[in-house]
Amino acid sequence: MKDNSNSVTIFNARIIGTFFLLAFLAYGFGRPFFESTNNPVKYLGAFLIIANSVMVLFIGILLRKTLKLYNPLVGNIYLFTRLFEALALLTIFLNGSVSDDLGYFLAMLVLGIGSIPMCLTLLKYKITPSWLAIWGAIGYAVFAFGFLMELFGKEWSMYLLGLGGLWEVTFGIWLIVRGSKNNNLLTDA
Repeated sequence: MKDNSNSVTIFNARIIGTFFLLAFLAYGFGRPFFESTNNPVKYLGAFLIIANSVMVLFIGILLRKTLKLYNPLVGNIYLFTRLFEALALLTIFLNGSVSDDLGYFLAMLVLGIGSIPMCLTLLKYKITPSWLAIWGAIGYAVFAFGFLMELFGKEWSMYLLGLGGLWEVTFGIWLIVRGSKNNNLLTDA
């Protein structure tokens, strides 16, 4: 959506950016804490994993609002992607461990595949700088390939998730900085 000043509007940009960063941190700390044998630390890890799931769900809900203006199907795919990720990561509690957890592998595979159309929409409609959208599409494709290989018993994901993970951090920062420079990015109209 273009507003009167001819700039692209990303609804709730700063909130989405903050959720990208906080979700990254919540899962990054929550995963090793959850694998602890110390119960208070394990409970903190569980709380952080749950917080991550809530945040990624809200990323999908909030970013869908912008994406659906350009391509409703992509908006819905991205929302489904984040919903699946949130629910699949919660299956970690059923397994009791993060390592070799099918729910985790499936969550990351779906995240990678489902985020590619979102990045291509960002590129096509110039919602973000081209370099950022292209980086995201490539990063998520590599990311998804790594987790697909995990399903076939190849432990490649750790080597292939860096590009996509770094993109999420950069995109989160871009949303926060861009959102703070232009208040139109935060409108709900």
